[in-house]
Amino acid sequence: MAIPHEDDLVRRIRLDLLDSFDEELEMEVEDRAFMAETATNGTDESRAARTHYFRELFRLQGELVKLQDWVVATGHKVVVLFEGRDAAGKGGAIKRITQRLNPRVCRVAALPAPNDRERTQWYFQRYVSHLPAAGEIVLFDRSWYNRAGVERVMGFCSDEQYEEFFRTVPEFEKMLCRSGIQLIKYWFSISDEEQHSRFLGRIYDPLKQWKLSPMDLESRKRWEDYTVAKEVMLERTHIAEAPWWIVQAVDKKKARLNCIHHLLDQMPYQEIPHEPIILPERVRREDYVRQQVPGEMFVPEIY
Repeated sequence: MAIPHEDDLVRRIRLDLLDSFDEELEMEVEDRAFMAETATNGTDESRAARTHYFRELFRLQGELVKLQDWVVATGHKVVVLFEGRDAAGKGGAIKRITQRLNPRVCRVAALPAPNDRERTQWYFQRYVSHLPAAGEIVLFDRSWYNRAGVERVMGFCSDEQYEEFFRTVPEFEKMLCRSGIQLIKYWFSISDEEQHSRFLGRIYDPLKQWKLSPMDLESRKRWEDYTVAKEVMLERTHIAEAPWWIVQAVDKKKARLNCIHHLLDQMPYQEIPHEPIILPERVRREDYVRQQVPGEMFVPEIY
């Protein structure tokens, strides 16, 4: 195999960087409303806002990489809970946090509804197995607070189970903190009108319809019930060891930046020095002959 010429190598590196940037753009144009906005009224102000958003996002993601290195080097353990109404933007924020991080260090726990066996366990039991070891960050896309929200509103738990949750959760979280886990809790807050708009966007966008479940649709009818449940939850579980933090999330882009900025501020991380990386020369054997791969094994090059 021939070694690429230096100019060709630079070109390949540049293309790789552009591919990375395109990945970020793909995540942004999933809204596709942005495409229409750009085509019809892409004002200087809106273009400047997008430029500022991307610049800040890339900068903050660079800081997240430094945070990741610090967590690994120090053996820190972090749990971050993301709660909020359906379509509040939790998933989008989680994607931007994890996008450039090592999934072995920073992973997402998004548990489905409990099965028959799990419903007979101690309520917190199925969450415990997802807690971090030293040098790990776990982001919970919804968490044990399901009991204070959807389970309460939809009648999936009894009054006694509901009250037992509030008796137990402060002690459970204090126990996690005493064990050396840093627990950070975010509630993504949106307005009634904004949720309505986002639900309509999901209904009419075939790429997003999978995000709508019958439970999501039912939640629209019970907006006030969810509001009451949220208020009770925040009042009874806002503890000094693990306080709640409210993210104003009507503007999704600002919410992502504000959440990441705040998350970074919660830890005294610093840049960890690394030894310079030197790419070793490839070892070449004179007696090696590369075997030909049968043509029928290749994926057709349609593009």
